[in-house]
Amino acid sequence: MTSTQQGSGFAPDPTIDLQGSPNLIGPKLPIPHLGIQPDAHKPWWYIAGVMLGQIGIFIALMGPATVSLQLKAGVLASTPAEQASITAIAVAPGAIAALIFNALGGRISDRTTGGLGRRRPWIIAGVVMMSLGLLIIAIAPSAVVMAIGWFLAQATANMAFASFTASLADQLPANQYGKVSGLVGIAQNLAVLGATWLATAFTANMLALFMVPAAIAIVLVTVYALMIPEPVLVKNKHPFNLVELVTTFWRNPIKFPDFGLAWGGRFMIILASYLFTTFRILYMENHLGLDTQSATLAVATGVTIYTATSMVASLVAGWVSDVLGRRKILVAVSILIFGIATYLLLHADTVSAFYMVEAVMGLAYGMYIAVDLALVLEVLPNREEAGKDLGVFNMANALPQSFAPALGGFLLANLGGGTDFTALLVTALIAAVIGAVLTMFIRGVK
Repeated sequence: MTSTQQGSGFAPDPTIDLQGSPNLIGPKLPIPHLGIQPDAHKPWWYIAGVMLGQIGIFIALMGPATVSLQLKAGVLASTPAEQASITAIAVAPGAIAALIFNALGGRISDRTTGGLGRRRPWIIAGVVMMSLGLLIIAIAPSAVVMAIGWFLAQATANMAFASFTASLADQLPANQYGKVSGLVGIAQNLAVLGATWLATAFTANMLALFMVPAAIAIVLVTVYALMIPEPVLVKNKHPFNLVELVTTFWRNPIKFPDFGLAWGGRFMIILASYLFTTFRILYMENHLGLDTQSATLAVATGVTIYTATSMVASLVAGWVSDVLGRRKILVAVSILIFGIATYLLLHADTVSAFYMVEAVMGLAYGMYIAVDLALVLEVLPNREEAGKDLGVFNMANALPQSFAPALGGFLLANLGGGTDFTALLVTALIAAVIGAVLTMFIRGVK
């Protein structure tokens, strides 16, 4: 249904431009009607654009999150414990920025007026400003400056990501949720893989380490932004005031319990994941005894294995969830398997054993990411405010990213002396078990 067809079944809305803002790349697609779920399949080239956008954002963000920040911290530190502390100091403020600006960005994009549409301006501007934050990290002389750069990068990237995710709710019909969710999961893992190998290539060059992924992100994300047909608001029916600001960060879990339970499940698996990935280089150096160069190469190889198994799991799980119409059991089982695999890292005493655990983690996370987005899109409280609701949901990504470095840094530095990962990985297992249980209580989705 296009905005030019509002007379057929829709009351005319003077706040919506009847023409909209067409996509500038590819054959013209229908302009979605605000608040109404589309029913027409999106073509393959649009889905390819979705994957490009996901790869672009994540290749620039996940490189620092998984490897690059730890390598930069290693340049500034003199001991393993100091490296862990610097990593925690640098990462935690950025995750707080992600918490705030993902939700805020979604709400602002819901309310944005202008001829380019609601989502497109924020997608492009956000990724450009993210690159500036990464530049600050690359040249940072201290942990404090690193933290400032990561805060800016996370704030602006999450503005872009909130609009990107909301655009999927605007554009996709329900019967493409599972398949696209699976492909988005594959794109995310390809981005992590690419970022990790780029880190391996540029270990000794801090500027290239951060700015090469940033340049790739600007190109890919801009391409996606130009492929989406956008509704255009000519007037904002809901002025952005103090009440709007406060409610941006909240959706009542009592009134919308399924949304709240899905939020809790996402929080727990991200917490379990980041308790390990934030300190992955340290694990390789201090648990397996590798030097920095070997540790970086082993992590890159492990991520390659993780990505390969995750891609297979994403394709199969997304297809199965659409065919069977079942989401939550796949999500719950995948979270549980991921937690068990995290715990098994304690018993990985060789690089080969580490690779085996990475394969299991990849299968679990691939299954999870393929189905979780489809599940969330089905439990959105208000489709007209999809940006706000998905922003609130994505706080379940940002909060544990903020909490995990602080908690993990404490557990590792104080209970593990910088080298014993027992407390860290047992905590990750407990978080995953809780997430699996919460997901099974969702009622509105099979």
